[in-house]
Amino acid sequence: MKSPVVKRSIVVAGHKTSVSLEEAFWNGMKEISGLRNMTLSELVGEIDNNRQQGNLSSAIRLFVLDHFKSRAAASSGIEPKAAADTRHTAAAAAP
Repeated sequence: MKSPVVKRSIVVAGHKTSVSLEEAFWNGMKEISGLRNMTLSELVGEIDNNRQQGNLSSAIRLFVLDHFKSRAAASSGIEPKAAADTRHTAAAAAP
């Protein structure tokens, strides 16, 4: 069975590195970089500079997840944090 993880080489801040991501995350990155009029390398460089954790692949996954969560929340008119607070409040109020 073929692994859903795809390993690609990318140049970040002038050096070549390999990043392993599922195809859905690569597609998300391509969409985001297109919306921002950036190359994929530029976007990965930005994520690399701003990451809080040690693993670049994980940082990319979290970035893509956050982007699409924020976009979904914006289209529903709910702030991402407010949406999470509402779920917790509803769960606490349930019998």
